[in-house]
Amino acid sequence: MDYRVDEIDKRILYYLAEDARNTAAPAIADEMEVTAATIRNRIGELEAQGILRGYLADIDYKSIEGHVTYQFSCTAPIPDRDRLAQAAMEVSGVVTVRELMTGTSNLAITVVGSDTTDISRIAGELSDIGLQIEDESVIEDEYHQPYNPFGPEDAPVGPSLTDFMSLAGGAEVAEFTVSEGAAIAGLTIEHAVEEGLLADEMLVVGVERDGDVLTPKGETDIQTGDVVSLFSKTQLEKEALEVFGTQ
Repeated sequence: MDYRVDEIDKRILYYLAEDARNTAAPAIADEMEVTAATIRNRIGELEAQGILRGYLADIDYKSIEGHVTYQFSCTAPIPDRDRLAQAAMEVSGVVTVRELMTGTSNLAITVVGSDTTDISRIAGELSDIGLQIEDESVIEDEYHQPYNPFGPEDAPVGPSLTDFMSLAGGAEVAEFTVSEGAAIAGLTIEHAVEEGLLADEMLVVGVERDGDVLTPKGETDIQTGDVVSLFSKTQLEKEALEVFGTQ
């Protein structure tokens, strides 16, 4: 491919990945000091080059009664991987197929079913086309963000998630690094609670700083670069974690 992606193209890709529906060519044009026509032409060229492949809706299928989203880790013989990936897309209920550069579990297939019987039917059809299912799991949630290096220097940066665990009863534990400029950075845990930055159902259960593990107390301050372990009695929402990243 001879097409060279420049800073204007990168900024277009950043904003389209952030929110394609509400991205306006004039807004990008003003930021990059070019005309809106230039931005529209660049978008057309990115599409023609196959760099910008589409505009996908982010759908929460589990919010639709009875539906569940699964991920199957499958293995396909390397010579047949492309063909089987395309064949998997023909199975009703398959919404995403990712080819992975590995010998085993080289296809990650996301499917949506109306119930467990439907999921079993999809699994059977994937097996019938020649795929070996190595593992399967329910997808509870999925988060997206644009590629920050393509954005402006002041692009929002979220907390760096390093570990995550779902517990019985809907509780969750997340471990992440506090980003520079985070709303909570510089505040004590007690102050963060008073300011409403930490909800009542959240509890800071660990703070690691410069290799030392601190026992969090009300007077413990949260600093940029801290690795924070956060326990929540309920599912952690993306908005609840934004206080640990740049606003």
